[in-house]
Amino acid sequence: MRRIKEVVVVEGKSDTKQIQRAVDADTIETRGSAISDETLALIDRLAQTRGVIVFTDPDFSGEKIRRVIAAEIPEAKHAFLEKQDAVPEKAHGSLGVEHATLAAIRRALARVYTESDANPEVISRAELLEANLMGSPAAKRRRLELGEYLHLGYVNAKQLQRRLRMFGISRAQFYEALTHLEGGESDEPETRNRD
Repeated sequence: MRRIKEVVVVEGKSDTKQIQRAVDADTIETRGSAISDETLALIDRLAQTRGVIVFTDPDFSGEKIRRVIAAEIPEAKHAFLEKQDAVPEKAHGSLGVEHATLAAIRRALARVYTESDANPEVISRAELLEANLMGSPAAKRRRLELGEYLHLGYVNAKQLQRRLRMFGISRAQFYEALTHLEGGESDEPETRNRD
C-alpha cells in the first residue's frame, strides 16, 4: 500500500475511512464547509511540517473548502476526484470521496498540484469564450468534458482560467484537449505528476 507523506484534508469520517482503505495516509477532517479558525490553523501548521493535500468532494461545498484553504495556505497541494467517480450507489445521496473506488482515490492522489506549480502561460478569457467554455449554452458540458480530460475536477466559468494556470496546462495541452472535445485526437495528454 502506497504511503502518502502529506496529511490529506477531507470533509468527514467516511472520507477518512475510504482513503485509508486505498492508501496509507493520515487525514484531518474539516467537518463540513464551515472550516473553523482552529481547524484552519491546524491545517496551516501541518502544511509547514508535513505538507497537506486538499482532497474534498467534487461539489459546491468541496470547492468552497478548497478555496478557503488555498487562500490561507497557498503551498497546499490539491487532488481532484472526477464527479463520475464520486457518485453514491443510492440514487439520492450526494457526491463524495467516500463513494469513490479505491482505484479512483489512488489515481487522484497520484495527480497532485500546488499553486506553485502554476504555469506563467495564461489561457486568455477570449480563448475560453472562443472555445465555448464560457458564455454559451454548451459551456457547462464542455467545461465538464475538459475537466475530465485534463484531470482538473469540475470548475465553473469563473474558476476555469485559474485552474488551468494552477495545473500548469500549457497552451499546447489546452488546444490538444479542445481537439479531443471536438472528436479529434483521442489519446490522453501527457500526465503531469507533481508529487
